[in-house]
Amino acid sequence: MRNRVLRSAATLAVLTLPLALAACQSGTTAGAAGGAVTGAIVGGPIGAAVGGVAGAAVGTVLSADESTRVRTYTVAQRRPSMRMSEEVVVGQPLPSRVRLYDVPSSVGLQNPYSYTIVNDQTVLVDPRTRTVVQVIE
Repeated sequence: MRNRVLRSAATLAVLTLPLALAACQSGTTAGAAGGAVTGAIVGGPIGAAVGGVAGAAVGTVLSADESTRVRTYTVAQRRPSMRMSEEVVVGQPLPSRVRLYDVPSSVGLQNPYSYTIVNDQTVLVDPRTRTVVQVIE
């Protein structure tokens, strides 16, 4: 009986994880809420606390100061905005047709990132996987 409950909880967690990741797109608060929901399903109250902290970390990669520096840099570069009908989702890769630009080390980020402009939004991307890590407002 216990194994059945654990399998059901694990299946439910796997099914709700994309929803939690999609919630992370809107930032730390949504990421924390999505992580808490997923954590609660998997591990109860303790899982909710751990999931909330992890979700908040996923929702915001850069500090406010770093976000400002990236935004200032990308605006100065005047790159064209790519139009996409698909939604840009944190945690999901961008299609290969989307051109990525390097964020130079002079911007002062801890990790190497690329960026692009999609639907008039600056999108921070992991250059190795093309995965969206943050949408900069």
